[in-house]
Order: sequence, then C-alpha cells, then structure tokens
Amino acid sequence: MAATVLNSVRAVQMSVFVVRAFVRLRKMVTTNRQLAARIDELEYRLQDHDSDIQDLIEAIRELTEPANRRHRRIGFQLPVAQQR
Repeated sequence: MAATVLNSVRAVQMSVFVVRAFVRLRKMVTTNRQLAARIDELEYRLQDHDSDIQDLIEAIRELTEPANRRHRRIGFQLPVAQQR
C-alpha cells in the first residue's frame, strides 16, 4: 500500500488504517450474514407454525358449526309425478 511506496510515518499509519477498515468491514458483513440467516430461519419456523395454527382453527370452526340437515316434513308426501 502507501507504506510500500512512501517511507513515512504517515504512510504507515494510513496503511494500518486501511487494513483495519477492511477488517472491520469484513466483520460487519459476516455478522450481517449471520443475522440474515437467523432471521430467515426464524421466518421459516414461524411460517410453518402459523400454518399449523391456522389448520387447527379451521378444524375447530368446522366442529363448532351446526350441521346442515334437511328437515323432513312430517306427514304424507305425494310422489313427484302426482304433485302436478
């Protein structure tokens, strides 16, 4: 870097500064990747969890709804052909 071309204290300081900046940048990128991976994993888990809860709610609703029963009329009914 600058220290290899220029032989001064300031050039050495700037070279060290640049290297430290890249090390920090690499650390931040690694941390952000790990954080992004954790968020993706959490989102995946919650997505499955939510669908399971939704399935349970739908099953409970089906059980609590009254059945559609056709009520038969009491008494004698004429056959369909004779009703006209």
